[in-house]
Amino acid sequence: MLSLWKLVSSPRHLLVFEAAARTGSFTRAAQELNVQQPAVSASIKQLEHSLGTLLFVRSHRSVALTHAGERLFNEVSSAFDRIHQTADLLSQRAAQDHVTLSASSAFVHYWMIPRLTRFHEAHPNIDLRLQTSEREPDIDAEGISLAVRRGTGAWPGCESHLIAAEVISPIAAPRVMAAAVNLRTVSTLAHHTLIHLEEPIRERPGWADFFAHWSAPYQEPKTGLRLNDYALVLQAAIAGEGFAFGWHHVTEHLIDQGLLKRRSEWAWETGSGFYLVWSSTARLSPQAHRVREWIIAA
Repeated sequence: MLSLWKLVSSPRHLLVFEAAARTGSFTRAAQELNVQQPAVSASIKQLEHSLGTLLFVRSHRSVALTHAGERLFNEVSSAFDRIHQTADLLSQRAAQDHVTLSASSAFVHYWMIPRLTRFHEAHPNIDLRLQTSEREPDIDAEGISLAVRRGTGAWPGCESHLIAAEVISPIAAPRVMAAAVNLRTVSTLAHHTLIHLEEPIRERPGWADFFAHWSAPYQEPKTGLRLNDYALVLQAAIAGEGFAFGWHHVTEHLIDQGLLKRRSEWAWETGSGFYLVWSSTARLSPQAHRVREWIIAA
């Protein structure tokens, strides 16, 4: 950045240059920038002197870009457009009166929604909007207040707080679990019908990883129920379609309701976790701050 400063003398010269090049007139640029025309002319001359090249061909009534000027204008205008879009997005985000929580459909359906009544009782004036996505969105680019992500807690441009360690146990509908009378070891689980989660984008462990953790033999079946959304996996498990992965923090409510049962003695702590994430560069609104603290406390 210091070398750029030496090349252009002052960032103000680039602002003046962009206005003059875009309007095709030093006079119109001066009007737009609310300065006198000689100030624009002087700024352009200083920039040309610093760069060692002419940027404009001057005539009596107009100016035109030289080849060097056109090249600089293309780069400067593109950079200014990106800066303007980002500044505008951050400004809108700071001014917005709602809070967006982005998470997987399973987290929204089975963790957040059962707690919404308590949330609204605690914060009746906060407009909380739940957003599901098949991918991990760019928090800053998409104006998202908070998000839930699986990982180790380290993401560029983000701060995070662990809300649940990743603990997985086999789960099934009560009648399926009761019918599995020969389910005495992890190895015997491989002989039962398993429901497979195949996320298209998010990285998630699968049955092969589970059996490998327990050093149990396992051969990936060529057939079986394969679903690309964990919310669908849980619905299939509740319907009695077989055994599924049971992330503890998501399935707790379903187990408490008696819709599912799990083999807790085969719980697998993967070392990863589920984190509440927010931008490290954009200030959280007061509403988003309260939502963040409520989720962490919950």
